Amino acid sequence: MILSIIVAVSDNGVIGRGGGLPWSLPKEMAYFRQTTVGHPIIMGRKTHESIGKVLPDRLNVVVTREKGYKAAPGCTVVNSFEAALALPEIRNSEEVFIIGGESINQQALAFADKLYLTKVHARVQGDKFFNYNRDDWREIWSEKHVSDEENKYDFEFTILERRKIGKNG
Repeated sequence: MILSIIVAVSDNGVIGRGGGLPWSLPKEMAYFRQTTVGHPIIMGRKTHESIGKVLPDRLNVVVTREKGYKAAPGCTVVNSFEAALALPEIRNSEEVFIIGGESINQQALAFADKLYLTKVHARVQGDKFFNYNRDDWREIWSEKHVSDEENKYDFEFTILERRKIGKNG
């Protein structure tokens, strides 16, 4: 199984504000859907609540410490990140995506094989962040997009792969 984190992050590390996204980038949302459809997704409770529904054509796993939590119909609820990874549907998948928020991203970062990072070229206010050590990753693909009528900021899709430790690092 490949464990991937997919996240859009501003130049100053912001990924969220007030329980939602601090920007509207329809092209980025389409990329998110296209990339994750057909794969299991793991998210925290607050991310699930901000979405407000099950995301179609994907196994939706919600991680919460809240016992007896009722997620949207069609979601699987577990009480830890480790429990999510232990689900047979997760273990037997080719690639699994962590879709946020801040806490789940940080828990998954040590185990992640890939980062699907959308770099939003703006400095925005926020209360949720994504930080990672760039030296641990190498870029294997990128695609730049300029702002337009629907997408307020320039942004860049990138895929990063964890650097292998060893002689050829």
